[in-house]
Amino acid sequence: MSSLLQRAALVVLLFAVAGCSAVSDTTDTVTGWFKSSDNTLAAGNKQAASNAAAASLKYGATLRVNRYVDQRKVGNPRYLGEMSVRVSGLSGNELVMDQDVADIVTGSIKKRFDTEGFQIMEGTSAEHALFEVSGVVKQLTLNIKNRDEITIAIETTLKDVATGQVVWSGLVTQNHDRFAGVSGNNKDDVVAYLNSELRIASGKAVEAISTSLMAARPELFNLTPGTRPVKGVTVYVAPTIARPAAAPTMTQNYGVQQGGDVPASTYRPHASETAGLLLVTTNPPRARVYLDGVYYGLSPLRLEMEPGVHAISVKQSGYKMVTEKVSVRRGDNTEMELNLEH
Repeated sequence: MSSLLQRAALVVLLFAVAGCSAVSDTTDTVTGWFKSSDNTLAAGNKQAASNAAAASLKYGATLRVNRYVDQRKVGNPRYLGEMSVRVSGLSGNELVMDQDVADIVTGSIKKRFDTEGFQIMEGTSAEHALFEVSGVVKQLTLNIKNRDEITIAIETTLKDVATGQVVWSGLVTQNHDRFAGVSGNNKDDVVAYLNSELRIASGKAVEAISTSLMAARPELFNLTPGTRPVKGVTVYVAPTIARPAAAPTMTQNYGVQQGGDVPASTYRPHASETAGLLLVTTNPPRARVYLDGVYYGLSPLRLEMEPGVHAISVKQSGYKMVTEKVSVRRGDNTEMELNLEH
């Protein structure tokens, strides 16, 4: 009996010790959500040697990438967002990176260009690069709550180093939210989520620049000119390409003189099997063309579009805006001529 009492007392003591430990842990987290020896998030995009997935054969297009400018209205350049739910491995109510957000974005852009086959020039060799990439971080926030929310808005500009001319400029946006699950977030999950969305945003920018640059300078890529719009990218400036001499239909349709230029984002040899070709002309020409609210360039335009009904608007200073709807058919050419009036 005495032995049983001793065992019972030991069990009670063990539970008491465990209970004290739990209370102690709770007390330690009063100033934050969870105890952590490192209350910052380590970015996974620190500049390093190219990984095995990077293209082994690089294009002739060489780039130097300047550090992006952080224009977010935050006091701390490493600030990322707020936490209103518990995150294992982090304390406090703010998400703070282990480096400036501008450096993280720059590293992500560099890595994506490198993976896609561009040659990134650094150090003394950077002065010999053909193109210069720079940009502005307009917005980058990650808020951890019942549904995690990330918002990214990054402007990127590509310049020809020799002439200083802007070859491409645009705004990339990426907005996403998710439910972290019943078990909630931990530090590694948050970092992985951030890196995943940054990769998507960087991929959009690099894809848009690549397709436009391939159209303008095909000799650097050994490819046929061509480009396409990228979802989530608003293009400010796109390069122009010389119309090939063996394309008489372009002269017939648009009155472009031999050797003239057409917007790179509009050149297409023919409609693909999954999309339709939309040919837009205006009187007078060089009107700003908007499709579904997105600016595509100056008329005349030749665009590969998803099949369906699209809203088209054209604007020019001194004229009334004209808005029409057009039906684009798969694998077919659709021509549209719009007359602007004073």
